[in-house]
Amino acid sequence: MIKSMSAAAEFEGQSLTEDPMEDWLFLSSESASPSSLSVSPAEEREDTGKLKSKLLSAWNSLRYGLLYCPVYICASNYSFKVEMFRRSFSSMLWLTYRRGFSPLPGCSLTTDSGWGCMLRTGQMLLAQGLLLHLMPPDWSWTPNLHSVKDDMDLQDSHTSASSDPRQRNNKLGRHLSLGSLLDRPMEGTHRRVVSWFADNPSAPFGIHKLVDLGESSGKRAGDWYGPSIVAHILRKAVNKSTDLPRLSVYVAQDCTVYKDDVSSLCESPDCHSATFWKSVIILVPVRLGGQELNPNYIPCVKKLLDLNCCIGIIGGKPKHSLFFVGYQDNNLLYLDPHYCQLTVNVRKGNFPLESFHCKHPKKMPFSRMDPSCTVGFYAKNQNDFETLCTVVTEVND
Repeated sequence: MIKSMSAAAEFEGQSLTEDPMEDWLFLSSESASPSSLSVSPAEEREDTGKLKSKLLSAWNSLRYGLLYCPVYICASNYSFKVEMFRRSFSSMLWLTYRRGFSPLPGCSLTTDSGWGCMLRTGQMLLAQGLLLHLMPPDWSWTPNLHSVKDDMDLQDSHTSASSDPRQRNNKLGRHLSLGSLLDRPMEGTHRRVVSWFADNPSAPFGIHKLVDLGESSGKRAGDWYGPSIVAHILRKAVNKSTDLPRLSVYVAQDCTVYKDDVSSLCESPDCHSATFWKSVIILVPVRLGGQELNPNYIPCVKKLLDLNCCIGIIGGKPKHSLFFVGYQDNNLLYLDPHYCQLTVNVRKGNFPLESFHCKHPKKMPFSRMDPSCTVGFYAKNQNDFETLCTVVTEVND
């Protein structure tokens, strides 16, 4: 893959309410299958409430237990680490269909439901690279941090007027304003990254910008976008953005990454006339078979997802794009964009983040994976890029 140059069913409109069966999907098939509950015909006739109670009870008996098959996500093995897995998974940005935004370029569409899933998975792939680029390695998103306005003020906000003035003064002194919360470096960066994918024309990586850039490839809003075209759209979007001067995107040619091309792209003189190496996201469009995935490629895909430099794979099923982030046994773990949510106004300083993070992992057999996909990698510096070249070459050997 690396050489030297010198040598369909869409799920829009699905509910976002918590479904315990969704969480079962990352446990072993034997322990998590609904059939393992052995529901008798008589029990099947019980009302919905009682059946749900049984399912929740069975789930709760498992959720704090073991992951019976190793689970790999973001190059980490989460066997026996359920809560760590859930935190890592829910920290990824989840970018789905949206509705209610301003009309897209050249048309009157105010939603991408039913056709924009590849653009959304492309956004998620880029977002994962940006989180690695901008956030510390051990960063994770904690929803509880955003459940109260002031995480230092845990007392009842409705203090009576007759309270001790000294106590009230002390209480006021402990308040953290919303502004100071947002000023925390990582929280501010997190929100800024989310805002870059907002559903408005000014967002550098939003749906409006991607559709606009796709016109040069003959694509319009409402068309199907393939993984290769999306890779080039993402490259153009990052190149046009002024928010990421120290990041480049390289798209491989014919499944080949030319090292000299990457070096030319990343080498940049700094103000002291020395050479500065930009970080780089490398996107490799590939085809892993004919009409169906060639099973011989499955071990290779697993090895790629095991790499620290791999930021995920966009592909999915035919005309049904998914963002693959890991695997368990013979199943891929993924984030699904096929949920249509209302657009979020990110111009508000305290805009809600919950709809940009998913708590429910899903899995799909490798055999159902579309052979046409794009693999993403990230290298923070030149040493990382050299390491990337070495480990990816070993995967291909």
